[in-house]
Amino acid sequence: MVTNELKTMVRRPRLSEELCLALEERIARGELKPGERLPAEKVLGETFGVSRAVVREAVARLKADGRVETRQGAGAFVARVPKCLNFRFWQGDSPAPVELREIFELRAMIESTIAELAARRRLPEDLVVMRRCLRAMDDALAKGNDGSEADDDFHLATAAATHNGYARRLLEFMGRRFSDSRRLAWTLPGRAGDLPQAAQLEHRAIFEAIAAGDAERARCEAHAHLRCAALRVGIVLADDLISEGARDAA
Repeated sequence: MVTNELKTMVRRPRLSEELCLALEERIARGELKPGERLPAEKVLGETFGVSRAVVREAVARLKADGRVETRQGAGAFVARVPKCLNFRFWQGDSPAPVELREIFELRAMIESTIAELAARRRLPEDLVVMRRCLRAMDDALAKGNDGSEADDDFHLATAAATHNGYARRLLEFMGRRFSDSRRLAWTLPGRAGDLPQAAQLEHRAIFEAIAAGDAERARCEAHAHLRCAALRVGIVLADDLISEGARDAA
């Protein structure tokens, strides 16, 4: 069973995640106090043995969580009062099945609506970016590589095609958490490319509906993609989540 594999699968955290957690621990212990300036990027990089790009990504995550705030020309500071809840889906190597089910439900709610609006608003340049992401996933499939980053980019490009800045920002905020569920299709052991190949066919169906300007079909294809993605890791989405049109298309 795929759900059993989830229990044994270990996802290697990104360096930025590890640094983010380390800085959060320092804030929680009071080693970095509210209002205090974070060490410079170079200092943090040398302290933790990571690049400045990793430091910037970790600080961006802390800023998104409301744990730090940046001031132009002055750097990053520990927030005196956190501006938002520290919202995370799970801690540890992999989610429990019930958590994963709820993540897929949330993805279905958000991504299907985004696909629908993208079909109404997409411009030619949006389609160019989406095609580029599809080609990157095709290349990963051909080489047997992990194409989950291009997978993330495709969904972000779909959000960008809505021309609603908050839609893309929402997926960027949620992206690392959603990408953990996407990565399962690319990295589950013993699947030999079948999972990402199936997902890629679904991506193309979403793209074709958006390119055709067919909003209802785009929504249905996105729903179908999420239902299939969930099934590939042993998760069955509830019937009441899926609209009648999406259920007929699935």
